[in-house]
Amino acid sequence: MKNLDQIFENNKQWIQSKLDEDAQYFDKLASGQSPEILYIGCSDSRATAEEIMGMGPGEIFVHRNIANMASNLDLTAMGVINYAVTHLKVDHVIVCGHYGCGGVKAAMQSQDLGILNPYLRNIRDVYRTHKDELNAIEDEEARYKRLVELNVQEQCINVLKTSDVQIAVKNRNITVHGWVFDLESGKLIDLKIDFKSILKDIMEIYHLD
Repeated sequence: MKNLDQIFENNKQWIQSKLDEDAQYFDKLASGQSPEILYIGCSDSRATAEEIMGMGPGEIFVHRNIANMASNLDLTAMGVINYAVTHLKVDHVIVCGHYGCGGVKAAMQSQDLGILNPYLRNIRDVYRTHKDELNAIEDEEARYKRLVELNVQEQCINVLKTSDVQIAVKNRNITVHGWVFDLESGKLIDLKIDFKSILKDIMEIYHLD
């Protein structure tokens, strides 16, 4: 899109369409939020949370970054988790990756990517942790997809390492989910991560509550 003025025209049309549906739409929108879901996804322009989940404004609290990371060194990600879990009191935390993720693919390449190096190292650490499984996959595309899935799993583990989530699991049964979005089919895939077993397994070291 070369002419950004079109965005403002689109905005005017969107406002009118919402008011046609509900004259109080923006009054309701401005009154506050109480989402039930925290969605941690990738910044990829093709994988927007609300659209692929069929949900609207106010229903999902969203954090997006390259390759849907939940690193404890990322203060923005940790701040989002704290706010969503402790203050908004969401019932579900979803980490959603997607096949065709450029961040995951870049982490699989042996090249210097400058400022991205320390960021992508987190994904390379996922590869290192699961290298026996991944190296046993001969087809490169299949290996790439599996790393996308394993990265989602590891980011779910990172979410479970936080004190905010541990407290919420104990006090009000918050749940953590790992999903993958398939760009080729449009389908959301539930990896069925057993977060309670993972939490039990890591509590000896990461118990913070």
